[in-house]
Amino acid sequence: MKAFFASVECAERGYNPFEVNLVVADKTRGRGALCLAVSPKMKSLGVKNRCRLFEIPKDIEYEIAKPRMSKYIEYTADIYEIYLNYISKDDIHVYSIDESFIDATDYLKLYNLSPKQFASKLMNEIADKKHIPSTVGIGTNLYLAKVALDITAKSAKDHIGYLDEELYRKTLWRHEPLTDFWQIGRGIANRLKRYDITNMKGIAEAPKELMYKIFGINAELLIDHAWGKESCTMEDIKNYKNKSRSISNSQILLEDYTFEKAAIVINEMALSGCQEMMKQRLITNHVGIGVGYSKDLIPPTGGNVRMSQTTNVFSIISKYVKDLFERTTARNVPIRRLAIWFNNLCDEGCEGYDLFTNFELVEKEKRVEQAALEIKKKFGKNAMLRGMDLQEGATAIIRNKQIGGHNSE
Repeated sequence: MKAFFASVECAERGYNPFEVNLVVADKTRGRGALCLAVSPKMKSLGVKNRCRLFEIPKDIEYEIAKPRMSKYIEYTADIYEIYLNYISKDDIHVYSIDESFIDATDYLKLYNLSPKQFASKLMNEIADKKHIPSTVGIGTNLYLAKVALDITAKSAKDHIGYLDEELYRKTLWRHEPLTDFWQIGRGIANRLKRYDITNMKGIAEAPKELMYKIFGINAELLIDHAWGKESCTMEDIKNYKNKSRSISNSQILLEDYTFEKAAIVINEMALSGCQEMMKQRLITNHVGIGVGYSKDLIPPTGGNVRMSQTTNVFSIISKYVKDLFERTTARNVPIRRLAIWFNNLCDEGCEGYDLFTNFELVEKEKRVEQAALEIKKKFGKNAMLRGMDLQEGATAIIRNKQIGGHNSE
């Protein structure tokens, strides 16, 4: 979906996103607020997606729409329903809120359409029913479809890009920067640049020994992609089962936090993680945290700890989180980012405690927490709060009204 959040806001207002200047941002966060999306019209004026409000040229007049994540999810569901009118769910992989992979192989003969005709049919129906513009990447494998979407479709008049292995090598082997390609970030690109490798042709022709020396086993994927090859299929995606499970949560604070205020928030996040594990009937013996500092004054800190208990009980886990935070976090540097994760998750049946655990108190806490979860499920996440949620700097009340860290209404 093209500039999805902005296009939804335009559709809701009856605007043409190619004719109206609109950005999706929470202006209550000030001039530094991040623009989650800008309309195609603004992009044509040189305004970049994911910019800050203060970065938009002052001579451009525009409308600001507050993010509404529930509305965007609603549109995503409606668009997915359009797919299901033509394609089985087994041949669709939802990659993100605004992007999906579709294996159309078996449907082209059924509908007697070429790949581009089938793509146009879906695009037109989405535009007619939801008023959302879209682009399509068509490829002979998943990787080429993604690259065709990200690179080739942008310059196509019909907003449809197409690639097979031969065309990929002919048109994109010398394309730069490398970061335009799927799964190549700045870190990988910078490591390759040290060896004067700046494009896919360079990767394809580099000695394999060098690539494996730089990237280890991950070199295999890079080399395949350099040649336009991809072994993963839709069936592989559908059959994939993760060997280990984890739950994570992160947030960017709206202002610089002191060590003491950040400690309140990381404790709230620990509680949220424990409640999520209880809802899923999971437990853990491994917790980790990450702390990022304002303006990257110092490198991020944090760490992991293996607990002597395997549980989802907050009173136990919070002690480990508190100790980890106090041991690893800089006390005199303003904090701007926090993250917490719980690894090695397993089913509740694996629950285990040490000899010093008061089992009666554990069972009592679990019953109370389960009752609280039932109340929240019925009346909303803010129906029951803890004292820490009312302290200065606490973020749980606000975040309970959000989806993905943004306004949910």
